[in-house]
Amino acid sequence: MSAPTAPTAPQPEILAAFEAAKGFMPVDEGLALYAAAAGAARLGLPLVEVGTYCGRSTLLLAAAARAAGVTAVTVDHHRGSEEQQPGWDYHDPSVVDPEVGRMDTLPTFRRTLHAAGLEDHVIAVVGRSPQVAAVWGRPVGLVFIDGGHTDEHATADYEGWAPHVAPDGLLVIHDVHPHPEDEFTGQAPYRIYLRALASGAFTEVAVEGTLRVLRRTGPGS
Repeated sequence: MSAPTAPTAPQPEILAAFEAAKGFMPVDEGLALYAAAAGAARLGLPLVEVGTYCGRSTLLLAAAARAAGVTAVTVDHHRGSEEQQPGWDYHDPSVVDPEVGRMDTLPTFRRTLHAAGLEDHVIAVVGRSPQVAAVWGRPVGLVFIDGGHTDEHATADYEGWAPHVAPDGLLVIHDVHPHPEDEFTGQAPYRIYLRALASGAFTEVAVEGTLRVLRRTGPGS
């Protein structure tokens, strides 16, 4: 029996929840992410997100997973990436745990999923991406890389997760900035995007803003 299909646009209530959630992804890129997730979900495999923050983009992956009868998995240590730490423009003091003095986006993330009625369609893995990738044991239909923006973190996310993308599955990379003047937090996502193309394993199939969607069309990564 073939897996049920999902619409290529989220339901209005899911889009409204996405727009209301904490996060940085604009609506046009969110719609492109949902369309990619809906297509990849037809493979009947999990959809993996690397970099959760407060769950804004997780809502879209979870909705696509629910419609297709698969599961979304999101991986994050929930302590914030480098540009979200105190002193940076993306820092939000409301998600700092006052007891330990560090960021903790997990409670906000859980409230985001609960409010949208999507908790049952997401497995939240609290841990560092390379460690989780090292023990992951099955192919996935989609990997969405939206974690740290240093070369160390982006490279580790790519090397850890790209090999798990199934044939015809999708690798989606966020915050791809080809021009150095476009983004002060760095071009590491752009460099892993170039690496994916150069590997011969992936072919670009869609572009929306800073979002790049690549399909696995060959071996290796």
